[in-house]
Amino acid sequence: MGTPLHAPAPHTPTPRLRPIDLGRGVVIDDPVILAPMSGVTDLPFRRLARALGAGLVVSEMIASWAMIRENKATLRMSELDGKPSSLQLAGCDPVAMAEAARIAVDRGADIVDINFGCPVKKVAVGQMAGSALMRDEALAGRLLEATVRAVDVPVTLKMRMGWDHQSLNAPNLARIAKEAGIRMLTVHGRTRQMFYTGTADWDFIASVKAATDLPLIANGDIVTEEDAAEALRRSGADGVMIGRGCYGRPWFPAAVAEFLRTGEKRAEPDLAAQKRILLLHYEGMLTHFGTEPGLRLARKHIAWYSRGLTGSAEFRATVMRTNDVPTVLALIDRFYDPLIERGAVRHQSRDSVLAEAA
Repeated sequence: MGTPLHAPAPHTPTPRLRPIDLGRGVVIDDPVILAPMSGVTDLPFRRLARALGAGLVVSEMIASWAMIRENKATLRMSELDGKPSSLQLAGCDPVAMAEAARIAVDRGADIVDINFGCPVKKVAVGQMAGSALMRDEALAGRLLEATVRAVDVPVTLKMRMGWDHQSLNAPNLARIAKEAGIRMLTVHGRTRQMFYTGTADWDFIASVKAATDLPLIANGDIVTEEDAAEALRRSGADGVMIGRGCYGRPWFPAAVAEFLRTGEKRAEPDLAAQKRILLLHYEGMLTHFGTEPGLRLARKHIAWYSRGLTGSAEFRATVMRTNDVPTVLALIDRFYDPLIERGAVRHQSRDSVLAEAA
């Protein structure tokens, strides 16, 4: 039998990370990056992940037209914190993308990231943006060039392998991106038609790496430290981007970076520390969004933090039905404190993490 796609190579040294210099004074010291995830990587989550040691965090995807209109929700989504800061834009009109990029830089972005990877129907079909741009290389090139010309900060690109397995054109788009002035690529090892099903193909990412000398980040199915090392080995990438693996684990990018630096696995924070992080996150969401929306939006995060703990299903179900902050805080205490006293640890399988839709 051949080696399974994601099985670790035996006795292979752990790949080491090096800083990525994007130019114009922007350096990613530890290229272990928190992926942009709509409805997940809002400012409170990014702020927490950065404080816990993530090398770079990327904003939620923001539509270029919404950035230009600067509506209230978009302004909140585009708030940035820390250096370097990266703001991701999506769109299909080069003029609008250029203007949105200028606004992003005015709002403090050190990096503008362009989304050619979003697979959802509303974006890729309804707006002809995200992964739809991989089907029109000429338009993709014009959009990249317009964005690069518009700003004096590095512009990066996130994409998939292609629209489907009959059009795996990421290597060619990598060359187009290089010519347009893009400074770094991230490739999710799936096609648009796969959405988040199947298995990310880290080996295919190596063909994108071979197509250009741009720094390359591997993305997809990285939920353990060993996954990160294997993704780097198979892809030849210069760093990794982590999405679902960070659900309920904002400390995970820092743990991956340490493993790739030293070969040693860091123990997860004990349950008391995890509870403190959850409460910091919860407070941050209430402050950022306001009490009612913050309470509602925080529910999924509380569910992810508690996943893998005894009694978590009942706890999650109760939290989902609770509509006031003091009661939620009391529920968190009532759930976590007995587990902490018993020295409980969280157990969650790799498959259960990957089962969560990004």
